[in-house]
Amino acid sequence: MSAQRKVRTCLWFARRGIDAARFYVTLLPDSGVDAVFAHGQPDDPLVVEFTLAGAPMMILTGGDMFQHSPAASISVLTKDQAETDRLWAALVADGGKESMCGWLSDRFGVSWQIVPEILPRLLNDPDTAAASRARTAMMQMNKIDVAALEAAFHSA
Repeated sequence: MSAQRKVRTCLWFARRGIDAARFYVTLLPDSGVDAVFAHGQPDDPLVVEFTLAGAPMMILTGGDMFQHSPAASISVLTKDQAETDRLWAALVADGGKESMCGWLSDRFGVSWQIVPEILPRLLNDPDTAAASRARTAMMQMNKIDVAALEAAFHSA
């Protein structure tokens, strides 16, 4: 499906792009590997096209010239704490690293933002004092804790 889309995100990998794509598509519904272009390297194909939660993606395994950076990340809007916890645990497992405010990098070095859908609503609430309390609480978190955000938002 992703090859037919006009726009898709391409992630550059030094190696193991196929491993990353196969892992990523297990994380979210409406995901799958769409095409693999091995170009003589079946264990580490040059290009893997995949769909991640309906979004077309591509991994190019092109060597060590470029590194992943938090300047580009995959952002996932989660429906609740359970989904946040599940994705967070899967992405930091096996060498991933937690960061602040819902950010992490997975074992392949790709940056992710795991954002409960309530977070943008609280941060953009017309009650600026409550939004500020939620923002302050978020700034103290690695993985976002929905109950703690709501408690901070509603405290006076």
